[in-house]
Amino acid sequence: MIKGVWWKISALVLLLYAVMAGFFISVPGTMMGETIRTVFFHVGMWFAMFVLLFLSFIYSLRYLIGFEEKEDIVAVEAANTAVCFGMLGIVTGMIWAKNTWGAFWVRDPKLDGALAGLFIYLAYLILRASVDDVHKRAKISAVYNSFAFILWMSFVLIMPRTAGSSIHPGQEGVPLLSLDLSLNTRLVFYPAMAGWILLGIWIMNLRIRLNKIQRSTGR
Repeated sequence: MIKGVWWKISALVLLLYAVMAGFFISVPGTMMGETIRTVFFHVGMWFAMFVLLFLSFIYSLRYLIGFEEKEDIVAVEAANTAVCFGMLGIVTGMIWAKNTWGAFWVRDPKLDGALAGLFIYLAYLILRASVDDVHKRAKISAVYNSFAFILWMSFVLIMPRTAGSSIHPGQEGVPLLSLDLSLNTRLVFYPAMAGWILLGIWIMNLRIRLNKIQRSTGR
């Protein structure tokens, strides 16, 4: 994992900047109006979730290669943190939807795919909790996690784009990066994305340390 404290300070500075500037910069007069400010938080949480799920996937593969306990710990705590960010992303997305579309949830391939993807990882955490043997749990969950990430990519990134029309912003071009943002907005958007990702890694590291302490004490 990342060493030193510079990245933790960077996370705090970037997020503080995102919060302050996000509320006070002028935003373009689009159909989303002032609700476009939600992009600094909602999309950032999903960016962090994506990075954490990718890390979880990589460490599950590493566990299957060497069967080292430390790899399993990183995999599960990355997934745990990712699910938390995913839930926050769903909640902020529902608030954004209510103010933009007039309803907390609408039938849309991108929204339905995101919810399905989140349920896949909730099932992963439930699976881990249902197996008592430490080594068996690690092996089964690592295999599941390897397929879960591929399914998540399909539900969130591939299937919504092949389904056709979507009212969700960022449907065209590179997902999540193709939002029609003004220069002013981008000056906050990109630092905010970096800040959320660093915060996610920070929380994951704390969970990893706590997990190791609990395992060493037999809890």
